[in-house]
Amino acid sequence: MKTRQPIVTFVGHIDHGKTSLQDYIRESAVTEGEAGKITQHIGSSIIPLETIKKLCGNLLDSLKLDLTLPGLLFIDTPGHAAFNNLRKRGGNLADIAILVININEGVMPQTIECINILKQYKTPFIITLNKIDLIQGWQKKDTTLLQNISSQSEFVQKQIETKLYEIVGKLSENGLNAERFDRVSDYTQQVAMVPTSAHTGEGIPELLMVLTGLAQKFLESCLECDSEGNAKGTILEVREEKGIGKTLDVIVFDGTLKQNDILIIGTLTEPIVTKVRALLEPAVLSDMRDKKSKFQNVKEVVAAAGVKIAAPNIDEVISGMPIMSCPKKDIDSVKNQIQKEVDEVIIETDNQGIVIKADTLGSLEALEKLLRESNITIKKASIGNISKKDVGDAKASYESDPLNCAILGFNVSLIQDVSVPDNVQVLTNNVIYKLIEDFEKWKEKEKKKRESNELDFLVRPCKIQLLKGYVFRQNNPAVVGTEIISGTLKTGTPLMKDDGISITEAKSIQDKQESADKAEKGKQVAVSLPKVTIGRQIGEGDVLYSAIPEEHFRKMKDLKQNLSDEEKDILKEIAKIMRSKNPVWGV
Repeated sequence: MKTRQPIVTFVGHIDHGKTSLQDYIRESAVTEGEAGKITQHIGSSIIPLETIKKLCGNLLDSLKLDLTLPGLLFIDTPGHAAFNNLRKRGGNLADIAILVININEGVMPQTIECINILKQYKTPFIITLNKIDLIQGWQKKDTTLLQNISSQSEFVQKQIETKLYEIVGKLSENGLNAERFDRVSDYTQQVAMVPTSAHTGEGIPELLMVLTGLAQKFLESCLECDSEGNAKGTILEVREEKGIGKTLDVIVFDGTLKQNDILIIGTLTEPIVTKVRALLEPAVLSDMRDKKSKFQNVKEVVAAAGVKIAAPNIDEVISGMPIMSCPKKDIDSVKNQIQKEVDEVIIETDNQGIVIKADTLGSLEALEKLLRESNITIKKASIGNISKKDVGDAKASYESDPLNCAILGFNVSLIQDVSVPDNVQVLTNNVIYKLIEDFEKWKEKEKKKRESNELDFLVRPCKIQLLKGYVFRQNNPAVVGTEIISGTLKTGTPLMKDDGISITEAKSIQDKQESADKAEKGKQVAVSLPKVTIGRQIGEGDVLYSAIPEEHFRKMKDLKQNLSDEEKDILKEIAKIMRSKNPVWGV
C-alpha cells in the first residue's frame, strides 16, 4: 500500500477565479483557452510536493508536520457543481474540495448549491475568498497574508472584516460554521476561509498550507491505495490527437495502469474490451486540456494520476465512463462491475420536458444536474449534434406543453440542413449557465406572449363616461361622445352601470370620424350603443363599466401580472359592484 496524492476539486460560482488560482500555482494560462474564460470541461494537473514547499516557504514550519504526501492532483470543474458528475463512478473522486468565493461579490446562489452538494456527499472542503486585490485601497506587500492584512490602512482592514463577516453570516444561514483560517479553533467543526488573489498570488501559500495540512492530518488513511492492484479510473475527455488518433484523458484513482494492460471501458451499450497501446503523461504543472502541453510516453502510471491513453477500438467511448484494468481471466467479472456503474450513470428522463444535447456524458450530466436544480424537466437527453430526430422530439411537445418545445445544446451545434419549425426553439451555448439563462428568458418571454394572447380573448376591464352635450343619436343605436377614464375600450365590449346589470355594448367606435377597434385611456371618441335610449336606460354624464363575465374575471386573476395597475384597480371596482349582489362572485 502507498499514499497517493489527494484529488482536489475546485468548485464555486462562475467567474470567481477557480481556474485562475490554479494558473498561478501552475504558472500556466489554461484560463485563456476556455470559452468565456470559464472552464467548460474537467481537466487535471499534478502539483508535486516540491512546488507546494516552494510556494509555502517557511509557512509549513508552523504546521509542525512532516509532509509525506507526494503532492496534489487538481481537478478543475465546469460551473459550480459539475464535479458531481464523477461521483457515481467509483465514488466521489474528490478527496477534498476548494470552494472559491469572490470576496467582493460574496455568497451567490450557485455557491449555496455547491455547499449543499459538498455536504450531501460528505466531501471535506475549505473556502478561498478570492480577489482581495480588488478591494478598494488594497496595497500589495511582499510578506505573509496576515502581515499584509495587518499593514493595510484602517479603511481597507474595515472593508475586509465587513466583507468577511457578511460571508460568514450568509454561510451560517445555510448551516455552515466558517471562520478565517487563523481564527479556526477546531477544523472538524469550522470551515477555514483563506483570503487570496489569483492575480497577485497573495494568500495562495496559506491556501496550500491549510489544504495540505488538512489532507495529511485527516485524509491520510483514505489516501492509501493498492499501488500493485488493477487500475480504476474515470474518463474525463475523449480526444482526437494528431498522429495518434482517438485518445482518452483519464483520472486513475486506484491501482496501477501499465502499457499493454487489458482495459474494460463502459459505453452506452455494453462494456468494451481493449488493450492499452500507449500511456501519455502530461508534463508536471501542465493541464491535460492545454493544446500546448507536452506529453511523454510512460510504461505505467500509479494512482492518483491524470493520463492520456491510446488504445484500439474506442470509437464508441464517451467522456464520464468508468475504466478498469484486469487480467484476462477476470474480463467477464470486471465487465459486470463496469456495467453496474454505467447503469447508475444513465440519465433518467421525464414523460415531458425539453430535449438536451451535449458533446460528452460529463457535459450532459453537468447540464442535467443544473436543469434539475432549476426544476426543469427533461424529455430526452443524448450526446452529439442536434439532429432532425431531436427537432421532431421537441416538436412533439408543442400540443401538450409549448413552453417545453425547446432543445438545449451544450458545446454542440445544429446539423447542417436540419430545418427547425417556428414552434421549436433551439438554444446552443458553450457556457452552461448562459444556456440555462437563455432558456429561462425565452420561456418567460414565450409565457408572457401566450398570456397576452389569452387576454385578447377576454373582456378587459375599462371605465368610460358619456360626455354631456355630445349625444349624436338617442337610440337604434344610440351614438354618444365618450371619454375613456381607465383601461381600454374595445369594440364588442359589453357594458354595465354601477348596478352590475349588462345593458349594452360598444358596437362600434369612431375616433375623429375614423372607425377604430379600440380607444385607450384619455381618448374622447364616439361610441355606438345598441338596445338603449339616451335619457331612459342611460343618460349624459353616466359612468359605465365593462361587464366582465365571471369566468373571464377568474382567468384575469390568474393572469393579473399582465394587467396594468389601472386595469387591476378597475377590476377591483367591478368585483365590488358584482359582490354587492353576490358575495362569492368571481371567487
